Amino acid sequence: MVSASSLLTVPLSALPSQTLKVSLSGTLVQITLRQRSTGLYADFDAGTTRLLSGVLCQDRTWLVRDAAIGLPGDFLFADTQGQQGPDTTGLGSRFLLLYAPIWSS
Repeated sequence: MVSASSLLTVPLSALPSQTLKVSLSGTLVQITLRQRSTGLYADFDAGTTRLLSGVLCQDRTWLVRDAAIGLPGDFLFADTQGQQGPDTTGLGSRFLLLYAPIWSS
């Protein structure tokens, strides 16, 4: 079980396509978000290695789901005003990207 106090907010901008690099649990993670007609999708890289590609972002649904992927934790989007899947117009305000260091030692 993940406690709310252990969640970190990853800063986002309300842009239809963005790439950001964040240091999480000692690992530099690159996150790319792209808005498509069917939803918001995420790619995750660590260093030069693509770990996940084309993950559909949904409200309160873990994006990584497996420690074997190689990330030190998992990510989820949370809708602060309801239960909709995230879209770029509300990134960083209504839709927060949260990180939980659940697999890091």
